[in-house]
Amino acid sequence: MTVRIVVAITGATGVIYGITLLGQLKKMEVETHLILSRWARHTIELETSYTVEQVSALAHVEHAEENLAAAVSSGSFRHHGMVIAPCSMKTLAGLAHGYAENLIVRAGDVTLKEGRPLILVPRETPLNTIHLENMLRLTRAGAVILPPMPAFYQHPATLQDIVDQTVGRILDRLGLENDLVKRWS
Repeated sequence: MTVRIVVAITGATGVIYGITLLGQLKKMEVETHLILSRWARHTIELETSYTVEQVSALAHVEHAEENLAAAVSSGSFRHHGMVIAPCSMKTLAGLAHGYAENLIVRAGDVTLKEGRPLILVPRETPLNTIHLENMLRLTRAGAVILPPMPAFYQHPATLQDIVDQTVGRILDRLGLENDLVKRWS
């Protein structure tokens, strides 16, 4: 089976993580299925020089957030993992409590129930008790919580260096070789 990854981008700040991930997966010739939330579309325009159309073009297939009948909403849709980058606290709460009001949460819920990797890149600070309990609940359910924490031992020179390091760690968790992370030796 071709390597296939589901990527969702929510409206939390940090959409560049999802965009950079899509670009890297495209270079790696990984089949990607993209879900953009309504607010992600706004945040892309607010935070980046990308258009929504340019981001959509990075994916092989884009699924509408409101289409709960999309292929990625079924456990029979085979893939190698799902990444939500960035992951809003609303999406995280929906996942933690099984409230699949949209395709992002439904696809994440299915990913968990099928025992596939679900990587969440939460963007919020500071975190309150509810956020932390939801993260703990999801970790216990099998999700990976991968906050975008810069590694300064790599001596990042640009914001893109910091983004690349987090994206490299996401790719590592998916088992995909990459050179975005300087390896400790």
